[in-house]
Amino acid sequence: MSILLTADDVRRAITRIAHEIVERERDFSQLAIVGVRARGDMLATRLRDALRATCGREVPLGLLDITLYRDDLTRIGYSPTVHRTDIPFPVDDRVVILVDDVLFTGRTVRAAMDALLDYGRPRAIRLAVLVDRGHRELPIRADFVGKNIATALGDDVRVRLVESDGRDEVELAQKVPA
Repeated sequence: MSILLTADDVRRAITRIAHEIVERERDFSQLAIVGVRARGDMLATRLRDALRATCGREVPLGLLDITLYRDDLTRIGYSPTVHRTDIPFPVDDRVVILVDDVLFTGRTVRAAMDALLDYGRPRAIRLAVLVDRGHRELPIRADFVGKNIATALGDDVRVRLVESDGRDEVELAQKVPA
């Protein structure tokens, strides 16, 4: 296993993404952030705080559970744990920054967009991820990326965050050749 991002790297990546959002999205009046549970929501909260620190504006924050929108629902068990979705603002006509920890095949993002569209019709959906590891199965790409990492298909990228794991880091567990 190797550490890809340290706590300082994670902090810097979020700060950089916040600056990129400020440069791209000039009108903050219709901007909102929605984090995908279960680590994208924590990163979304940090991103909202970084945007507040960068531009002094408050951006609405929502949390999205995609469990029932997954295309592998039958593979993860017959009684999946469904968490609460909390989007306390209308998404219609907003630019929504969808936040997740790792972009891999694109299937989680597809499920998140499907779930988000049940709450309204955003003007645009932008994707922010801490790590893009490649190997897309769907034509999805991130607008804002903390770090692009080349991985083998069988590798495991593990994001740990203080809120859930007691520390911030991103680790790569490489597939051992047979």
